[in-house]
Amino acid sequence: VQLVESGGGLVQAGGSVRLSCATSISSFSINPMGWYRQAPGKQRELVASITSGGGSTNYAESVKGRFTISRDNAKNTMYLQMNGLKPEDTAVYYCNAYPPYRTGNGYLWGQGTQVTVSS
Repeated sequence: VQLVESGGGLVQAGGSVRLSCATSISSFSINPMGWYRQAPGKQRELVASITSGGGSTNYAESVKGRFTISRDNAKNTMYLQMNGLKPEDTAVYYCNAYPPYRTGNGYLWGQGTQVTVSS
């Protein structure tokens, strides 16, 4: 069972990045999903979520109007389009179910993808 995030990188403020999340989890298409991020010295936070069918989305106030979450259940893939990036968006971005998949006594997380926004 894997969650594999990709698409991060170094971008200037005001720029755009599209993140992708590929998963082998068979129940992907019936799970609400989310994008999370963790900045240095801060707790991981949910930035966007999407229902299983993709018909409803929610965003943290800090990214509303700039980020767009979407999914392709036929490809077991989820995306995060990030526009108007700000230095405070710098973080490692993770995808997961919403709430996160559990494994043993913890949660299943991928390696994440680093997004660095320069001013």
